[in-house]
Amino acid sequence: MGDSTAFAEFASSRHGALYRYAYLLAGDRGLAEDLVQEALVKTYVGWHRLRDPNNAEAYTRRVITTTAIGWWRRKSWHAERPNDDVPDRPAGATAADDTTARVWLWHELQQLPPRQRAAIVLRYYEDLTEPQTAEILDCSVGTVKSQVSDALKKLRARLGADVVLKAGMGE
Repeated sequence: MGDSTAFAEFASSRHGALYRYAYLLAGDRGLAEDLVQEALVKTYVGWHRLRDPNNAEAYTRRVITTTAIGWWRRKSWHAERPNDDVPDRPAGATAADDTTARVWLWHELQQLPPRQRAAIVLRYYEDLTEPQTAEILDCSVGTVKSQVSDALKKLRARLGADVVLKAGMGE
């Protein structure tokens, strides 16, 4: 199978998962599509350098992550961003308020620094292990632990521990 065919099969079979990851990082559908497109172009260019095509998804996720962080640092997509009205924090959130709490948590997640947000998304939304997250972020497992810990502290300070724990992020 040629490189172009193998890449095309990879891109079409994993596009949905890559888009979901990019959306969780960016919080915007258009930006997520841009991230996936740019990452797939970079992956295609580097395809011949991949020793094992089974690592293509991890490589592409790393490209998505580094591209997103680069964009955030340049703040090129913070100038104007559509934003739905975020409801006030629910007092004494009940099961009926879970949707409101999730929307509010999502808004707060978007306020985290890029690397902390990426670490949280990879660990809790993508359900990756600390070593897998470290590989994608190109850092040590200790750095992943500290980024996640710092992010959770910020979220707990803003939202309260009960909301963070209900969202499945915590200890």
